[in-house]
Amino acid sequence: MKKIQISEIFLLAVACLWGSIAQAGVVVGGTRVVYDGGEREAALSVKNPDKIPYLIQAWTDADGALGDKQGSPKPPFIVTPPLFRLDAGNENMVRIIRTGGNLPEDHESVYWMNVKSIPASASGQKNVLQISVKTRIKLFYRPESIKAPTIEDYKKVTFKRAGNQLQVINPTPYYLSIFSLKVGGMSVNTTNVMVPAKGTSNYPMPSGGLSNQVSWQAIGDYGGNSDVITSTLK
Repeated sequence: MKKIQISEIFLLAVACLWGSIAQAGVVVGGTRVVYDGGEREAALSVKNPDKIPYLIQAWTDADGALGDKQGSPKPPFIVTPPLFRLDAGNENMVRIIRTGGNLPEDHESVYWMNVKSIPASASGQKNVLQISVKTRIKLFYRPESIKAPTIEDYKKVTFKRAGNQLQVINPTPYYLSIFSLKVGGMSVNTTNVMVPAKGTSNYPMPSGGLSNQVSWQAIGDYGGNSDVITSTLK
């Protein structure tokens, strides 16, 4: 019988409180990477608690949350090592290094970090199901002049009705990843849509969302959630 192989399964990394993602035995040490523009590089740990080795491939892109924005400009970063073997029980650090690029200095830029893990198979094995897993997390480039966001920064965000949409206006230099957003206690779906730095995003207004009370939480640098922030809908 022929060997059965699945070449790739794509899994989008979602934010979690503990700041790590585990798929197919490989643990990526974060739900996001924040690249401080004042530093020479950023780092991300990749750990293998499994009993078999994996081949690890790492790279960045600018193809959006779902990886479907083909033809996007290549990010001004290299990842090293881009390809390596990770033995059972071992951990390695991948480094993300800026290679140039004319990036804004007054607000963040967002890219994506990818880590693909491919399990090893023993020589001579038959009828083996091999699954490679790609973990995809956000990579934020934060200029040196901008410090980490605080709750006071989040309080500057405002909300207004735009027809049957909820418009979120973000005057801050930070991309906003929203953990929860509610109007009058009713949840708003913000899946895979961030609010850009110094920009706006629209979300569907929940049915029956007639209240002017908005409550929300942002996801911070380490994957945790901010305190609940309340605002009045304009």
